[in-house]
Amino acid sequence: MKMPAASSGNARDARIERLRVSRAKDSEEKTRRALDAVDALLRSAQRISVAQVAREASVSTWFVYNQPQVHQAVQDGITAQRTRGRQNSHTPEASQVSPAGLRTELALAREEIKDLKKERDRLRNRVRRSLGAELEGVNQHELIERVQQIEQRNTVLEQALSEARDRIAALEGQLREAEDDLTAARAGLRRAMRAVPSP
Repeated sequence: MKMPAASSGNARDARIERLRVSRAKDSEEKTRRALDAVDALLRSAQRISVAQVAREASVSTWFVYNQPQVHQAVQDGITAQRTRGRQNSHTPEASQVSPAGLRTELALAREEIKDLKKERDRLRNRVRRSLGAELEGVNQHELIERVQQIEQRNTVLEQALSEARDRIAALEGQLREAEDDLTAARAGLRRAMRAVPSP
């Protein structure tokens, strides 16, 4: 009676190992695509963001945030673009930010929040659907490990969502300031035009 149990255990271990190898390969492929996307965005001088890299690489924003190598590459790319922008600029950075540019940044940040929320909800639904089925045949150690992984993913998503909300709040403030500056500039221009004597 013990032999079938051992055989069943070996088969389960083999399935788990195949799944682990498959996930590792999938993760490596996603990492390669994401890093290539960062390089391509840098070369083309397109704005680098988590959402943009995720779209270019066909991965989730959660993957970009949760994969240290990819997340670091995105941060390095953003820093490189900012540094390059400052080096190529002869006027203060703030004066070159237009309301239209800020609106675009704001739209991208909001889109990133939507992506993060969708990814979070997708993960939650996946856990709800599969956790009950997975409980059978899973020992306590594996279960604890899976719960810890889920908690880590949730923490990363919540942090990313918080950062995106902070970024939106900052962009909204910058947009209001830029619009106020634009209104003041227009008023000053009208006053200057009225002050010019007619020929």
